[in-house]
Amino acid sequence: MVLLHVKRGDESQFLLQAPGSTELEELTVQVTRVYNGRLKVQRLCSEMEELAEHGVFLPPNMQGLTDEQIEELKLKDEWGERCVPSGGAVFKKDDIGRRNGQAPNEKMKQVIKKTIEEAKAIISKKQVEASVCVTMEMVKDALDQLRGAVMIVYPMGLPPYDPIRMEFEDKEDLSGTQAGLSVIKESEAQLWWAAKELRRTKKLADYVGKNEKTKIIVKIQQRGQGAPAREPVISSEEQKQLMLYYHRRQEELKKLEENDDDSCLNSPWADNTALKRHFHGVNDIKWRPR
Repeated sequence: MVLLHVKRGDESQFLLQAPGSTELEELTVQVTRVYNGRLKVQRLCSEMEELAEHGVFLPPNMQGLTDEQIEELKLKDEWGERCVPSGGAVFKKDDIGRRNGQAPNEKMKQVIKKTIEEAKAIISKKQVEASVCVTMEMVKDALDQLRGAVMIVYPMGLPPYDPIRMEFEDKEDLSGTQAGLSVIKESEAQLWWAAKELRRTKKLADYVGKNEKTKIIVKIQQRGQGAPAREPVISSEEQKQLMLYYHRRQEELKKLEENDDDSCLNSPWADNTALKRHFHGVNDIKWRPR
C-alpha cells in the first residue's frame, strides 16, 4: 500500500493508504471526501460548543435583535419552546444574539463537550504524527458520535434552521462564508505530487512506480488555482535546529576571539627549545655583568 501524506498548502491534513493500482479518478474522490468530511466535523464541533453554552439557534428573523425589539415586533420562537434540553434549561444569554440562551444543564453540557473532544481526536492532525491513517469510516464514526450526543441532550430534535441539524442533513449553506472557501468540490479537486498533477485518467503506479512501500506527500488543490508550492528541502523544525546550531557556533567563535591572549607563549611549557637546552646542559643560564 502506498502511503499518502495529504496536505493543503503547507499544512498537514491526514494520512491515507491506497494500492498502487488504484485509479486516480477514484483516489482523488476518496481524498476529497475525507478532506471535506474532516471540515464538516470541525464545523459541527464549533457549533456544538455554542449549543452547549447558549442553547438552540434563534429563527433568522429574530437573530441580532434586542429583547425590546422582539417584543415590539411581537416575534415568537416557537421551535425554542419545543426544543428543550434533557434535564431542563439554564439561561445563559448569547451576546451575539444567534442562540436563545436556553442552555443545557451542567451534566448535559459535559456530554456534548466530551463527545466534541472525542470527535476532534479522531480527525486530528496529530494522527499524522502518530502514523494513523484517517478513513471515511472514521469520519462517519465521528459524525455519528456527534449526532448521538445531540439526540441525548435534545431528544425532541433541533430547529430545521439550526446549522447543526442542517449539517447532519447535508443541507448546510456555506455560500459567502470563510468555511465555504475551504471546501473543495469532488469534480474540481486536483492532486499534486513532486510539482506534477496526478491526472485522473491514469493510475497511481504510473507516477510512483510499483513499490507498494512508497510514501509520498500529496497536495490537494482546487482546479484553476495553479500548482501548489513545492515542499521545502528541509522542514521548518530542521531549519530552526540548523539556525540554533550556527548561532551557538558564532557565540563560541566570538568568545575565542575575546580570549585571544598570547601572553601564555612566554611560559616555560611553551618554549619549543627547552628539551634541546636540557640535553645540552644549558638550562637556567643567566647573563649578568660581574
